[in-house]
Amino acid sequence: MSFKNSPVLVVHGGAWAIPEDMLEAHRRGVAAALSAGYHLLERGASAVDAVETAVSILEDDETFDAGRGSFLTSDGRVQMDALLMDGGTLRAGGVACVERIRNPIRAARLVLDKSPHVYFVADGAEAFAQANGMPLIDNQELVLERERERLRQAQDELRQGVADATFSGRAERFSGELLSHDTVGAVALDAHGNLAAGTSTGGTLNKAPGRVGDSSLIGCGCYADNLSAAVSLTGWGEPIMKLVLGKWAVDRVQQGTPPARAAEEAIAYLFHRLGGYGGIILLGPAGRVGVAHNTPHMAWGVQSSRGVEVHTEQA
Repeated sequence: MSFKNSPVLVVHGGAWAIPEDMLEAHRRGVAAALSAGYHLLERGASAVDAVETAVSILEDDETFDAGRGSFLTSDGRVQMDALLMDGGTLRAGGVACVERIRNPIRAARLVLDKSPHVYFVADGAEAFAQANGMPLIDNQELVLERERERLRQAQDELRQGVADATFSGRAERFSGELLSHDTVGAVALDAHGNLAAGTSTGGTLNKAPGRVGDSSLIGCGCYADNLSAAVSLTGWGEPIMKLVLGKWAVDRVQQGTPPARAAEEAIAYLFHRLGGYGGIILLGPAGRVGVAHNTPHMAWGVQSSRGVEVHTEQA
């Protein structure tokens, strides 16, 4: 797909085995994020603004594993990670293991705009956000009973020996289904030719407190550079981190591989090298789009001057 000389926004809401009764909620969430972000692009806003807005919409939607409704750590808390990157300047802002911030992507924007540093974690990230005008909330405001039940079920199955509690080179499985990974993200090209990318997540179910995945790490789950491409990944974070898969994908675009092919190659590399599962959205500086996944479903959509597409099946 190619959308030259006009803004483009691509959004994803996670790659996993989405149950049939959740497909419509995923489509609605992705469509809402596209609408809000693309409205800004149409008015001349930056790619960074559009990505931040689109991701924040997904963080506020309890359908997804980001913000309110995130998976719980093994001790029953929400810990979230997010990254926002500007492809025009290579400025980036990341936060990890935050518990008292409603929209981690907005905290990441504060880091991008207001700090000489790139990355803050845990209490330091929350203190920075609060010092720059962001109110902190109680962690329990982010916790849903649905997620408490998921955690109880997962821990029961682990005790019974049904599931593998480790990241040992195979996909985590509970109840015979690929564990859901609802990490959210967006990539955008604005009218000025600048790219941006953002990714936000609540992590994996029953994760150890303090664990950080790929989503907020530059070059792993997120990256943007006007000279190559913008990317956001979703899926099993440990293999994605080991391969620095986001940078791997955008480098191939810079070397001349079309984004559609680079996306497919990235997911093939993830699986064949480390047995990893996930999905990718990739946007080149000419507006060409690549989307791929090796999970049963991936929630994603694209909006440009040609219209809107929203998908929850094959890329």
